[in-house]
Amino acid sequence: MKWFRLAAGQRYAAAQYFLGLMYYHGQGVHQDYAEAAKWYRKVAELGLAKAQYNLGFMYNIGKGVPQDHAEAAKWWRKAAEQGIAKAQHNLGVFYAEGQGVPQDHAEAAKWYHKAAGQGHAGAQYNLGLTYAGGRGVPQDDTEAAKWFRKAAGQGIAKAQHNLGVFYAEGQ
Repeated sequence: MKWFRLAAGQRYAAAQYFLGLMYYHGQGVHQDYAEAAKWYRKVAELGLAKAQYNLGFMYNIGKGVPQDHAEAAKWWRKAAEQGIAKAQHNLGVFYAEGQGVPQDHAEAAKWYHKAAGQGHAGAQYNLGLTYAGGRGVPQDDTEAAKWFRKAAGQGIAKAQHNLGVFYAEGQ
């Protein structure tokens, strides 16, 4: 903590990010979510994608900051645009559910595609559901099965089940 604080005091972004991590997890300091959010915000505003993701997560669950899904979506969008798969997936979920953003299934599918292409199992499963139900994309059982198969291979039980149903019903 001593060295991170010294470097953070000199506006060294990596040290500021690590201070956020240390406060969030209570490593070397008393756990303090508000302090973690403060440090994440400093570097998130500078464009550090990992800090943007973490700050969005904190807004989503209301730790250290008031729960605010629109604010979570704002930070996750910034991280998603920089290629953070977890942020892309979470933003897709927000669009699918209309949480913090207007409901938009096509936008959800777009973000699921980005995260699924990076191997994110949850996004692969959700993309399978998207194609199976024709939400925001044309309904396509072959494409749904493709994404369920990828997620199933990563141990997602619901995807394994859905793939089994597809085989049982010849879809």
